[in-house]
Amino acid sequence: IWAAHETSAAVSAITVDGYRPQLRCGLHTGTPRQVGEDYLGVDVNIAARISAAAGAGEVLASAATLEGADESRFTKRNKRFRAKGAPKDLVVYSVLPRYDA
Repeated sequence: IWAAHETSAAVSAITVDGYRPQLRCGLHTGTPRQVGEDYLGVDVNIAARISAAAGAGEVLASAATLEGADESRFTKRNKRFRAKGAPKDLVVYSVLPRYDA
């Protein structure tokens, strides 16, 4: 989660021909299946849908991803999330780092 925020901040500091690019990040933890050098499965699709739902400069993370993180270091806000192919009970949060923690 920290890496997503740091990368987003670093990219937004770049200016290309007067334009400042903005990343959107989506994080999901699961068990994809490796086929050769590729990864397939529902969890890969969920991660892609979460990424697509993020706004410019925003980091979204599934509850599964936050389970493995020290939640005291983040502020999370519930994000309404529905996407084709994603479980209806999937919980997604907009996540911001707490630099005072």
